[in-house]
Amino acid sequence: MCFKLCCCLRLGCCRAEDSSYSSFAPPSLTSFNMRTETDGFRLNFLPPMFNFRRVRPDDGNNGNNGNNGNNGNAAATDGRPSPGEEKPPNVVLSFHQLMAAARLCEAGRLLLEREERLFAAPQEREALVRHREEARALAADRGALRDLVLQTVSRSLDPDEEAGGGALEALASALRAVTQEEDRDRRWAQSGGEPPAWRPAGWRALHDAALRRLVEERMDNPAAAGAPQPGRSSLQADVCAMGRQLKEDLLHVVRAVRGCYPPGMDVCNAYARLYHRTFSARLRNITEFGLEDKDGSFLLQWVNEFYPEVLQKPELAGEIDVDALGKLLPDNVLKPLEDQYLSTQQGELSTFIGRVLQEAQQSWSKGEEPAREDGCFVSPVSYDVIQLINGMVTSAQRVVGDLHKAQSITSPLKDLMERFRIFQNDVMKQNKPNSRPAMKANLGCIEQFRVVLQENRHLFRQEVRENCLQVLADMKQSAHAYLLKPVHEGLKPHYRKLGTSDWLNKPVFEKLLAGIEKELQDLQGSIESCHQELVGRLHQEVTAEYLTRLLKGQVKLKDKEQQLKGYVTVKDNAESLDDLFLKMGSQEVRLKDILTKIAEVLKLQDLPAIQMQVASLGKDYPDLSEKHVSALLKLKTNLSRADRKTVKDVLTDTRSQHSGDADRPFFSGVVVK
Repeated sequence: MCFKLCCCLRLGCCRAEDSSYSSFAPPSLTSFNMRTETDGFRLNFLPPMFNFRRVRPDDGNNGNNGNNGNNGNAAATDGRPSPGEEKPPNVVLSFHQLMAAARLCEAGRLLLEREERLFAAPQEREALVRHREEARALAADRGALRDLVLQTVSRSLDPDEEAGGGALEALASALRAVTQEEDRDRRWAQSGGEPPAWRPAGWRALHDAALRRLVEERMDNPAAAGAPQPGRSSLQADVCAMGRQLKEDLLHVVRAVRGCYPPGMDVCNAYARLYHRTFSARLRNITEFGLEDKDGSFLLQWVNEFYPEVLQKPELAGEIDVDALGKLLPDNVLKPLEDQYLSTQQGELSTFIGRVLQEAQQSWSKGEEPAREDGCFVSPVSYDVIQLINGMVTSAQRVVGDLHKAQSITSPLKDLMERFRIFQNDVMKQNKPNSRPAMKANLGCIEQFRVVLQENRHLFRQEVRENCLQVLADMKQSAHAYLLKPVHEGLKPHYRKLGTSDWLNKPVFEKLLAGIEKELQDLQGSIESCHQELVGRLHQEVTAEYLTRLLKGQVKLKDKEQQLKGYVTVKDNAESLDDLFLKMGSQEVRLKDILTKIAEVLKLQDLPAIQMQVASLGKDYPDLSEKHVSALLKLKTNLSRADRKTVKDVLTDTRSQHSGDADRPFFSGVVVK
């Protein structure tokens, strides 16, 4: 078989390092030496359709002696070549055969050699006609190769079973063809000579445009598109389909297509940028028509949660520069969607809390007592509200991608907490039979709200958290006062005898202890932590009342013996009171220490020792005033006014040097006239 010279030039392998190509110099710098025989591309093993044998002119009897009619390379033993020395037939593939075999780089190399021959040297006048004809033929073949290269690139993302076997090999060959065309463009530009009409060919730009069209087509017609799933709108189905197509295609690029590209083309990031821009453009188009709440929140979730999760997949994260892509939608598009979503969430939170409070109020108005759990009154108000707040803020953070924005959902909580306080005040004011159980249940709600506000700060903005904590502190204070008021009224007859001669000489305090123990039984019903705090509050108030009565000065300790007796009485009372309240759950162990130090002042006779004891009290309790010290010292009638002033001066100096436990005042509750 013979081939035209223009199609059958000698080929090496299609690699950049091939010396016959890499040593190419532009026609202005080199001359072209025409070979007299038409060499071609030889393959030793080909499929049957390409199993051509090239017959040389010297095959058979070529005018030499008959003994030399066989191939000169064969051994002349029995007239046949020996098996070890027999060569396979040399096969040459034409340009069109290489195209049919999808060996596009090798086909392109043939065209480059034809171009080199045609434009290597100036043409004589009689050869110009033939030159123009060959150039037109070459341009036509180049167009065919270009179209097939772009077609191959456009099928880059088809699975192998759809694209046909060897699709990746064909793609790799097509990309090498693009690379060698770009190299030839650069060489022509550097040569300064007059290039062919098709130079620069710009195949890299054509390749990039083909990828862009490919991505846009796949995002416009995603494979996963179909009927919406139950509960999803058609818009949500479309966005999901595009997102799924993007993910699958990028994974295919990383797993398969990447290996066909030279590293310098950075194909993974190229595809990522194209998909990012295309997906962004499609989503922007969707937002222009206004969205329902559910569709808007779904779109935000794709932008801030689902899409970043796709890019952070281990296979993709190592190949794609995610930070360089930026956000899927710009801020001016996202802000209206975020405002719409957050406003809707705020409204839902307000509605829900209002409904929870209304149900609690209706239950109390009907005379119903709160439910009991483990013998304690409980209310669902705090549990339901806390669960909703936690879920809404956590979800909003994922949807809008910003915790500070998500926290704005809880802004209505300030007003809603005020509604809770108004409801509690109404319960106390009306003082129905079920009001005390309701208040015990409310103490549990207040504590649960407080814990969440202090330990889950990320759910709230600072001003909301501080405002709500203040409201809760006031509510707890008023609830304690309401529950303890009847207790103090029951103990009032016993209070009156404290600090009197009867208290000093008769078992008055034992009756007070018995009364306290009885009243404490009626305080039960709150959850354990709240009950302990309530009992501790009673412990502190009883101790303050004890000192208030003592400092009224109804009893006078005139000498050392009476002062010692006063010391023993106060000390014994402190221990008995402490034992009772600790047994009932109080944690206020400091109160025993206060009474013990007061008793020490009564016992001491030496003025410097009294000064040291008062200084110790002032250091530990900054709310201890000069009035308190003066009333205490007046019980010791053997102290002069000057002595009392000396002791009070020590207190003034001590308070200026030490802050003490200012957060837990005690003496401010001890009333001294």
